[in-house]
Order: sequence, then C-alpha cells, then structure tokens
Amino acid sequence: MFSQFTSSPIRTYTYFLSAADRTIFVKVESHNEGAGRQMNQSTHEQATESRIRVTVAVCPSHVHLTQGLIEQLFCDHYRLHERSRLGPTQFAARESVSLIGANGRMIDVRVIGPARKTNQVELSRTDALKLGIDPPIRTPGDIEGTPGILIKGPRTQVALGLGVIRARPHLHMNPHDADRLGIADRDRVDVVNDADARRTLFRDVPVSVSADYRLELHLDEDESTAAGLASGDYVLLRKSSASRGRSSEDLR
Repeated sequence: MFSQFTSSPIRTYTYFLSAADRTIFVKVESHNEGAGRQMNQSTHEQATESRIRVTVAVCPSHVHLTQGLIEQLFCDHYRLHERSRLGPTQFAARESVSLIGANGRMIDVRVIGPARKTNQVELSRTDALKLGIDPPIRTPGDIEGTPGILIKGPRTQVALGLGVIRARPHLHMNPHDADRLGIADRDRVDVVNDADARRTLFRDVPVSVSADYRLELHLDEDESTAAGLASGDYVLLRKSSASRGRSSEDLR
C-alpha cells in the first residue's frame, strides 16, 4: 500500500507501508522539467529507500514553565530535575504542580523541562472539564487570548492570566528525518492508520522541525483513545494541502 505526493516541481515522494513490520518505506524520484519522468544522474538525486518509523507519543496533561515561575513555585534559583528523557533536550521533570479551576483541582501534573520562554498548560478535554475550564484547541505556542488558571507549587500558588490550551495533534521531527521525508518546518500532514491507509485519523497536522526533537506524533489522552492509539504505536503520514502555519519555535 502506498501514497504519493509532490513536494517540489522536481521531486515526488512515494510512501510504501509494510503491513508486516508496520514500517514506512520512502522512495524519492526525481523529475526533469519538460522532459517527463526520469532519474537525475547524480548520486544525490538518485532514488533512495529508507525505513522511517513514525511513532505515537501520548501526552497526559502537563505544564511548561518559565524559570521565573519555577522559582516562584519552588524556590529561588531552582532547577528542574530530570525524571525521563523525551528528546535530545526535553525531559519530564520529577517536579509536578497542582492546577486549580472553578470546578476542582488536578494534582501531580507533570512539569516538562527545560524552562521555557512562556508559560503554557496543555490539557485534554476531559481534564479541562474536570477543572471547569474551556480552553481553545491550539497549536502549542499559540496562547494569545487563551484562559488562565491557578497553579500551586510547594512554595506558593500563582494565577496565570493566560496560557491554557488543548493542544492539537502535532508532529515533531529532526532535520535529518525532515530531509529524508521531504517535509519542511510548518508543513501540514494527514495521519493515516498504519494497517489501513484508507482510514484517515487526523487531518492538517502541523509539523515542527528542530534538532531538539525526535520523530513522533504527539496526541493527548482523549485523542489517542478516540483513534485507538497508544504510545509506541505507528502511523502513516500523507502530505496535506493545507497552508503552512507557525514556526518551529512556536510548535512545542
């Protein structure tokens, strides 16, 4: 089974899905403008085949905090402690906070490190309803006009004026994988079921390319449940016709 798209006037990328080992094979074909389809003679432009596995990462509700807020919530000059590695630079911290909303509170909400430039709270719809908050669905990093929330740490509690979102599904990848797939930062892709490419799971998923990332599709717990996916599952990507969105610095 395969899908095909053209990412530039001279290249077509064909994705082959192996049902046996749930692997995507990527074949790159070059095209001569005005001369029909033929392979370029250079080694760089010849067709290549490589295995690219696109895994699912299910993300429970969590928070990204600035260094200033970390110090307010924990103590002066405080530094987060790594619990588990999420990428080359990102990690789930040992530290957690409580979120307090109009209808209740959530405890042990994981902090994701390292410290960020802006504060952001990412909730699933289920958790948002428990707290009595109605955050918009946004691409991570897009927090303008979003609601705030009360965050409680060991030292004190702080009211955020904005920053609470429901993160839309988004794809992380490093520059090497982006180059191999012919996908650029801020492109959009459709996510297809790995066993049945006729079944589209998510459309117009924004792509973020950064050396800090590894190749993963990020979903919250509600989205993963609805799609029948779990962390470690594999999905197939198909290029979307949607326009580009925000930069990789915002898609986090």
